[in-house]
Amino acid sequence: MNRETLEKKARQVYQYMMHSERTQWGNHEWIDWAMNIDRWDWNAGVGLIAAAEYGRAAGEERVIGEVEAWVTRNRDQSEAVKVINSMAPFAVYPQLYDRQNNPYYREKTKETAEWMAAQSPRTRNGAFEHTVTEKASFREQIWADTIFMAVLFLARAARLLSDRRMADEALRQVLLHLRALQDEETGLLFHGWNCEAGDWMSAARWNRANAWNACGIPMILEELASSGFDFDENEMLIEIKIRYRRLIYALALRQNASGLWPTVLDRPEFYEETSGSAGIACGIYKAARIGLAPASLKESADRTVLAMVAYISDNGAVRGASGGTPVLESVAAYNKVPIFPTVYGQGLTLLLFAEALNQVEG
Repeated sequence: MNRETLEKKARQVYQYMMHSERTQWGNHEWIDWAMNIDRWDWNAGVGLIAAAEYGRAAGEERVIGEVEAWVTRNRDQSEAVKVINSMAPFAVYPQLYDRQNNPYYREKTKETAEWMAAQSPRTRNGAFEHTVTEKASFREQIWADTIFMAVLFLARAARLLSDRRMADEALRQVLLHLRALQDEETGLLFHGWNCEAGDWMSAARWNRANAWNACGIPMILEELASSGFDFDENEMLIEIKIRYRRLIYALALRQNASGLWPTVLDRPEFYEETSGSAGIACGIYKAARIGLAPASLKESADRTVLAMVAYISDNGAVRGASGGTPVLESVAAYNKVPIFPTVYGQGLTLLLFAEALNQVEG
């Protein structure tokens, strides 16, 4: 796909994500949440991270300005609750500091990252317990989502603050999550692990869970590589790379002929889900770009880009994204999750298109 078409589609997706009217979705509380860009939580955080990546890849200075305007408009909400899922929007703070040199972004990054490293709830093996803004508790549970929602911010904070302790903790968290969630038989990741019960609960190899890691881990490693720290011969990093390569090869093998992935990766008869597919393909591009995966796998991501275009409505809404999904009671339940536009669906698609823009000639 040429650059002009990619830029057009990315612009449509971005515009719908940041500027659509929520009233068009009626009064349904769940759908209202799904497209609410101004709620400080993981959902908007994914969109914000994607917007910043897109602004940089497309050379759209106004987009970076709108990311900063979002923070100015919503940052007071961040004081209301500190949980793992609410860390996601902070991931743009180091980038905004790099751009503006505003001490607020550095100070808030330091304060929040130190809270996460020292005070956020942990499971018995030291991984971040998956805590959420909703009134729900997932005691002793490790979720794949946490890599993107929290550990990415920690890695960016480590780079900004030149803090080796934070960098090592980011690596440690990636490794703890991969060890807990990776299926040794297939190389794929399960959605969650219950440290108390010692099981993967529903044991679903859910595609968006895999996407958070496929996309998030290269972003984390790229951030740490630019931190100036020496990670040569680092045993954690060596094992992460081995596990990640197993994951990315396993994902490429599970891709449907359409270019997308089923919502549960080992259930090809389940519906194809776009947000996770976009995140997986974005991860393949990123991993190939930084040498974490072979360039030959990029063909898989190319097919996803072409497939995703068909799911973008004229107004920029990305169809085919499943609703917010906790670890469900059974594998079958994942095939019943309703589908509608979401901020994270827009965001993961935008991340894919932004990375695709890095791959093509102008």
